[in-house]
Amino acid sequence: MQTTAKQLNVAPERSLDQRMDALKRANNVRSERARLKVDLKRGAVTISSVLRQPPEFLLTAKVIDLLMAAPKCGRVKSARIMEQCRVSPSKTVGGLSDRQRTELLGFFGS
Repeated sequence: MQTTAKQLNVAPERSLDQRMDALKRANNVRSERARLKVDLKRGAVTISSVLRQPPEFLLTAKVIDLLMAAPKCGRVKSARIMEQCRVSPSKTVGGLSDRQRTELLGFFGS
């Protein structure tokens, strides 16, 4: 009896080109997120605008990481905000429900 990759739940091998493309996309996402965090710290972008209409590169980012990038919002304050808004620490920006997004926006005065 032969076992196949599908039976073992093993991901198929990727070609070098596929791996390089994935690395480029990942690097672009990291660069864009870093730029956004700098803009949040400087005040060039508001957390409300980012939460209201998040860019595509931010959809897989953790909400707590986004909150911690906001001015005057460290780890403890971010965790408290998420607890008050009933958002799991593992929640991503793209995975926020309408209720959670609305509560977070309300917390930041929008």
